[in-house]
Amino acid sequence: MLLAIIRLHPCAYGLGIRNEISLRTDKSHSVGTIYAALERLEKKGFVESREGEPVAKRGGRKKLFFVITGLGQRALAASLQSLDDLRSGVDLEGALA
Repeated sequence: MLLAIIRLHPCAYGLGIRNEISLRTDKSHSVGTIYAALERLEKKGFVESREGEPVAKRGGRKKLFFVITGLGQRALAASLQSLDDLRSGVDLEGALA
């Protein structure tokens, strides 16, 4: 989720994030699942949201855009480092049967 927000910056909104994740992972998630995860990330202080301008195409509704915070960047870096540490020295070719 955080990587998708970074990829789409400064235009990361719910449906765009959902599409980016689907494109990169070949897995589909409901919009409700995406917004629930975004809400949890915002409560933890990993992302912040802001309202965009009303859009006529959306019936005058505003999009909610998300950006990753400094705390979110540090959490993402720690998570990616943990994955790299776990993967280090593992022969994936020999391990998969």
